[in-house]
Amino acid sequence: MRAVLLNSLGLFVIILIGYLTKRLNLLTKADGSLISKIVVNVTLPAAIVVNLQSLVIKNQLLLLILAGLFLNLAMILVGHFLSKKQEHVEREFLMYSVSGYNIGNFAIPFVQSFMPLAIPILSFFDIGNSVMLAGGSNVVIEGISGGTEERPSFKKVLGRLGRSVPFLCYLIMLLLRVSKINLPQDFFQMVQPIANANTFLSMFMIGLFLELRLPRKDLTLVARVLMIKYGVGLLIVCLVLLLPLPEMIKIVLCLVSVGPIPTFGVINSVAAGMRAEVVGFTSSLSFLISLPLMTSLLLFL
Repeated sequence: MRAVLLNSLGLFVIILIGYLTKRLNLLTKADGSLISKIVVNVTLPAAIVVNLQSLVIKNQLLLLILAGLFLNLAMILVGHFLSKKQEHVEREFLMYSVSGYNIGNFAIPFVQSFMPLAIPILSFFDIGNSVMLAGGSNVVIEGISGGTEERPSFKKVLGRLGRSVPFLCYLIMLLLRVSKINLPQDFFQMVQPIANANTFLSMFMIGLFLELRLPRKDLTLVARVLMIKYGVGLLIVCLVLLLPLPEMIKIVLCLVSVGPIPTFGVINSVAAGMRAEVVGFTSSLSFLISLPLMTSLLLFL
């Protein structure tokens, strides 16, 4: 328990340092965008490659790809059902915010600090999750909400996935492990320092992006979004605990169910017409809620 609490406190301190450097004008949000590109295109892919180097493919792991797709769809439908009385833009904002799982920028760095052996499980889940975040969610949400904008096509979804470095790393490592092809150990030793930087840069980036100011008139909407996201997330946790699954898979599914709003959720909400300050505040608050919640679940499980 002591180790879990200290690790979690360490992650919070990194977020706090990032936030303070912005408040003291040492760094800006623009620097956070630069760090985000480094994380997505350099340190996260390195972490994926290192953590999947000795992966053993099992049927249960392949089912996690379907779980990533199914849970995204389920949360979109929940958001759709619980937002029928709201305006069109707010409905799409709610559906984008409650669906999707922040794996690369939060769950992987978090799990990497506590249970490195669980990263392969998380990676398989993220393959299905990535398909939805890369455009699948846009297709479903704009379809059921009656959006008038041009809907993303299957071709566009594949195109976005093809430009995603983390997703390509997942596929390459998956194919290598299925083919039982082993890369030289020297290669992984060279990549390891880059992978080690992923946790710090991801949490520091979150601190730079934190926004803790919002007009009072928008607080009701923010509270509604977060109550649905975490209320349903905790319900999923209860259901997962009842399923006959291996303990490590249960832990991973429980942790991602109460994770923060993903970056694509923020981008898509703003693109749908929601005010950036509302989206940013909601996303920031979700990080501050998810860190202690995931830590508590880890202690409980």
